[in-house]
Amino acid sequence: MTRICILGGGFGGLYTALNLARLPWTVMPEIILVDKSDRFLFTPFLYELVTGEMQEWEIAPTFAELLVDTGIQFVQGLVTNIDLESKQVEVNIGQPSILEYDRLVLAIGGETPTNIVDGASEYAIPFRNLNDFYRLNSKLELLEASSRDKIRVCIAGGGASGVELACKVADRLKDRGRVRLVDRNAKILSSSTDANRQIAELALSQRGIWTDLNTRVSQVNDGEVTLDYTNGSDTLPVDIVLWTVGSTFSKILQSLPVEHNRQGAIATESTLQVKGYENVFAIGDLAYCFDVNFSLVPATAQVAFQQSQYCAWNIWASLNQKPLVPFSYIPLGEFISLGIDGATASIFGKFSIDGQPAYVMRRLAYLLRMPTLQHQWKIGTHWLTKPLIEMFRKSV
Repeated sequence: MTRICILGGGFGGLYTALNLARLPWTVMPEIILVDKSDRFLFTPFLYELVTGEMQEWEIAPTFAELLVDTGIQFVQGLVTNIDLESKQVEVNIGQPSILEYDRLVLAIGGETPTNIVDGASEYAIPFRNLNDFYRLNSKLELLEASSRDKIRVCIAGGGASGVELACKVADRLKDRGRVRLVDRNAKILSSSTDANRQIAELALSQRGIWTDLNTRVSQVNDGEVTLDYTNGSDTLPVDIVLWTVGSTFSKILQSLPVEHNRQGAIATESTLQVKGYENVFAIGDLAYCFDVNFSLVPATAQVAFQQSQYCAWNIWASLNQKPLVPFSYIPLGEFISLGIDGATASIFGKFSIDGQPAYVMRRLAYLLRMPTLQHQWKIGTHWLTKPLIEMFRKSV
């Protein structure tokens, strides 16, 4: 039986597996999804955990729940070796196990490189997964329970992740919070539309968040952070440092005998096949990919979602002697969460909305991006009934 191995259960990997299972196979192949976690994480909603707007079950359903009745096999384990020549993957599932494959999908997400600044690995917290949230939440709870008047938080990185995190933390801490956003560029959200940037700047200002531009974090210590400005440096007291800067990839991926870019991403053809290996596909953060229009596609969840559809089809086509289709990316726009019940949205990069309308649009758009109809229904029902339940509790 033909075996398709998919490494990584994020937007690229999980959605590729689900799309493969829906295709018209004469004989259904063996589809194996491998991830080190037992849960899928809907990362755009990770920030809502900080403020308690959403619960863990909403944004991190188990793979067992999502893959029921799909025929997809899930293997929870850590990928320890990939041999492209022998078409084998070694996975540690408590003990080493070898998976042979006919087609391989590389969809292992990136990692936040905290080792680029002295002390960041020891004292800074990245924000990519549930474990990062647990670390942050544990620190915040201890500080909130303390007698200290102000809680000082420094966030490195003024991209979408840093801005969203700054607004959420500020809304959670309210008057006790002293939040500082640091970015080495001359403006925040350097890849966003001007309208989204202006709305985000206003949201930061309204929350009293300090924004240090043309500034970089040069050192992190226990209780201190050193900032380098254009005209000098300063060491400031801090309770929490959050790190949202950059992306890197596991040593296993970087050691593969394939073409990489400077950051370690894997070069692909427009069909998403790894250059030099027709039976291996790479999507998501780790793919250095130009689409059919020769445009370099960004490493975002939106791109990974679209790539998963092309990847599944091209795997099916390659196994059924059909022509493969080059990836064509359609930038649908951008959503940025701005604190509790706030957001900004650009639609196709043409126009922007903000406030409650953007918040509602963001929720609905992401609801429709949830991996299965069952989970969409479960969350949608919860969102509709939650206000009624809360109203009933207050009246009792």
